[in-house]
Amino acid sequence: MKNIYQYTVLVISLLISLFLLSCENGNDDNDLPVSPETPSLVKIQDITDNNYTVSIFNSTGKLSTGYNEVYLQVKNKATGEIINNGSLTWHPVMNMMSMSHSCPYSTIEKVSNQSYYKGFIIFQMAGNDSENWELTFNLKLNGQTYQLKDSIQVDAAVKRNVEVFTGADNQNYVLAMTGPSSPVVGMNDMTAYLFKMQDMDTFLPVDGYTIQLDPRMPGMGNHSSPNNTALISDSVSGFYKGKVSLTMTGYWKLNLMVLSSEGNVLKGEEVTAANDSSSLYFEVEF
Repeated sequence: MKNIYQYTVLVISLLISLFLLSCENGNDDNDLPVSPETPSLVKIQDITDNNYTVSIFNSTGKLSTGYNEVYLQVKNKATGEIINNGSLTWHPVMNMMSMSHSCPYSTIEKVSNQSYYKGFIIFQMAGNDSENWELTFNLKLNGQTYQLKDSIQVDAAVKRNVEVFTGADNQNYVLAMTGPSSPVVGMNDMTAYLFKMQDMDTFLPVDGYTIQLDPRMPGMGNHSSPNNTALISDSVSGFYKGKVSLTMTGYWKLNLMVLSSEGNVLKGEEVTAANDSSSLYFEVEF
């Protein structure tokens, strides 16, 4: 009887320990609460000043070239209190050997009824040992402005998902694929952002252009696929939207041509028997 009692006490103690450990892990600061509006998020890094901390999250825990959707949480550094009533802006800058420049990025919006903010940045190049990205936040709170700044690591994406080019109109552009993020065999929604570079610090969204699409499989005789549709600008979302047909798994090169609102080709070439690829393309492999 005594042995049964001791065994019962041991089991209960073990269950309590597991419960407490589970609660502790569930409150880990490396994860924001998962809600129907967001996927599970992983912390990338904290940027701090003497008073506040801005934590940067996304679904992978890393920043890379191309389109990056990120979530931000602001805390009082001393108390750990989450700040929901501040106004937050940001400014990414690439510090190069002889110059510096920014990149396309969104405004930061507070997510309704949640404890975090949301925005996106499109990095057109990766950092390296001598050139790095720096991210500055300006937090306006209770009539005061606080600046938080630090270097951030931006890796090269595994597949080509952003293009920087000079068009036939002598304007500089940044074109970034935003979807499909998880391609499947069959018809996929395809989305992209197109920005025109006004100066080294300013990138303006472009409306009214057309992005023609010709997906090919270089390893399978460079065959294409049926029923693809060009990407057309959507003034409400800001995306360029089209359809890409992926008829089998494997590596695809999504050949592109960017046309102005007048129908003039700004960049890219048709795929023909003599020309197996456009100079403008994205890559998908699944």
